[in-house]
Amino acid sequence: LVIFASSGKMHEYCSPSTNLIHMLDRYHKASGKRLWDAKHENLSNEIDRIKKENDSMQIELRHLKGEDITSSQYKELMNIEDGLGNGLTKVRDKQMELFKMKQRNGEMLEEENQQLGYVLHQQEMTAMNGNMREFENGFHQKVRDFQPQMPLSFRVQPMQPNLHERI
Repeated sequence: LVIFASSGKMHEYCSPSTNLIHMLDRYHKASGKRLWDAKHENLSNEIDRIKKENDSMQIELRHLKGEDITSSQYKELMNIEDGLGNGLTKVRDKQMELFKMKQRNGEMLEEENQQLGYVLHQQEMTAMNGNMREFENGFHQKVRDFQPQMPLSFRVQPMQPNLHERI
């Protein structure tokens, strides 16, 4: 049984002693119809090539990680070292670029902070001068409006008799 899903993925169900290619070959011989044409053969070859390339890339990745290098030859190790050196150089260049960008941003923020501090200082000075004028004007006005008043007097009466008088 061969099923193709809506995603195009193929699923095959057959006995353990048979595989799909063997089954299709038997169908081809029995029916006389050609199932595998040159296009399918090329696709099969392309799949095999991509699988081999994938395997070699996985091996190379393991080598770059420092795994499975015991069986490597001297030239392979030199190539790995060169690749790592080039990668390290590119990483350091990128780090330096980011560092310089952060440094420029820090300088720009420092300048902006100084400008804002200057503006704030100017505003505080303006507000202080205005408050002093208001204070002086208000003080003179309040002095003129002041009228003496009689002080209020209070008489305090204890709610309980004094305990000292009892003795």
